[in-house]
Amino acid sequence: MAQLMEIRVPDIGDYKDVEIIEVAVREGDAVAVDATLITLETEKATMDVPSSAAGKVVAVHVQKGGKVSEGALVVTLEVAGSAPAAAASAAPAAPVAAAPAAAAASGVKPNEEKK
Repeated sequence: MAQLMEIRVPDIGDYKDVEIIEVAVREGDAVAVDATLITLETEKATMDVPSSAAGKVVAVHVQKGGKVSEGALVVTLEVAGSAPAAAASAAPAAPVAAAPAAAAASGVKPNEEKK
């Protein structure tokens, strides 16, 4: 049973309205854990925002040239449910899982520093 998971911009420090210089995925793409979803550029560095889960991209909520801050919705993934069907049906229906904690736990990877 597949679930939808929202992947959001993790903690990027005190930066606000950071420019998106690349969107690395499209709807329908399969992504692995830690695969780059978008690349951001600040005055000092570029950084990749990785996926905190593996799955299929069902929606991309950002575009190149746009600006994001911590917590902004990047993509919605369809992920395979890990619970057995009986347990899943016994559990209350959950709305689309917001994943800022999972995304924050995966961190933002700096690519390079500008000098």
